[in-house]
Amino acid sequence: MIDLTSDTATRPTPEMRRFMAEAPVGDEQRREDPTVNELQEMTADLLGKEAALFLPSGTMCNAIAFAVHAGRGDAVILDRSSHPNQSEAGGPAWLANVMLRPVDSPRGIFTADDIAPLVSRRSTHEARSALVSVENTTNRGGGAIWPLENLAGIRALADDHGMRLHMDGARLLNAVVASDIPASAFAAYADSVWLDLSKGLGAPVGAVLAGAAEFIEQARLLKHLFGGAMRQAGIIAAGGVYALRHHVDRLADDHANARLLADGLASIPGIRLVFGLPDTNIVFFDISDTGLTPTQLEAGINHLGVRIGAAYDGTTVIRAVTHLDVSRADCEAAVAAIRQVVTERAPVAVA
Repeated sequence: MIDLTSDTATRPTPEMRRFMAEAPVGDEQRREDPTVNELQEMTADLLGKEAALFLPSGTMCNAIAFAVHAGRGDAVILDRSSHPNQSEAGGPAWLANVMLRPVDSPRGIFTADDIAPLVSRRSTHEARSALVSVENTTNRGGGAIWPLENLAGIRALADDHGMRLHMDGARLLNAVVASDIPASAFAAYADSVWLDLSKGLGAPVGAVLAGAAEFIEQARLLKHLFGGAMRQAGIIAAGGVYALRHHVDRLADDHANARLLADGLASIPGIRLVFGLPDTNIVFFDISDTGLTPTQLEAGINHLGVRIGAAYDGTTVIRAVTHLDVSRADCEAAVAAIRQVVTERAPVAVA
């Protein structure tokens, strides 16, 4: 099956599996697992931060960062389509006890001017604005990359109002490879930032949260409180170590394959690219003019060996994501399958 549902569909390569099997381990909770420690040090160095913390998921990274940076009842400013607002099961409210102040922004990227009206005036009627959260690259924005000038403006606004800035870097290394801007340059504007290991990097599990040493010490306490503390976690951390050594530069292949996929989809009658050619590895396309529902398209291509993301928010917009387990030939086969289903099942227009 060619799986384009998400880059979380990646499986560890044989080489990664061997590396994981041979990894030295210890008690991670006591800070005695050498592989976990190595992964944390690698990530902190990559992002230009003092320290880092290995966690089971990116969702936990966001939950912990929100809880550390914001107090109970404080407000977090973020894009309406961002992961904490859309896909974390109410975690910001349940775990961090914060309010969310979402902004509607093009492709999930906003400016300081866009969010300035959402910053509290410190009256007794408003929740204190404590944190701004950005997502780089943007998921529902089709893998868009944050311009450094936007981050600089938001950083200045945050400093002026005593707020913190958090970066959800689930696909940050996709931004790095596509833009040729170092990870540390993006991360320099943020008080906290994290990397996902189980998306394009191809590790089976985990994420790493980075920031100042004091922030990470607070995060470590919440890691335990949220149930994220582990024991001989070096076995899974080794997947991240291997990925950072071997799977970063190859993200360029995913970006090239996404452009190939997008080109092919755009050539199918009735299909429209939502954001044009992709910057990284995420393609959104609208099938409303094909006469098919997303369910019909999905069922048709499943029979042809292709799996694709469900429609977003009940619309006719579908997401496809390229990754380590999807080749150029796979993308060509996926386009052919979609073309076949659209051609065979779309209704014939009557003059």
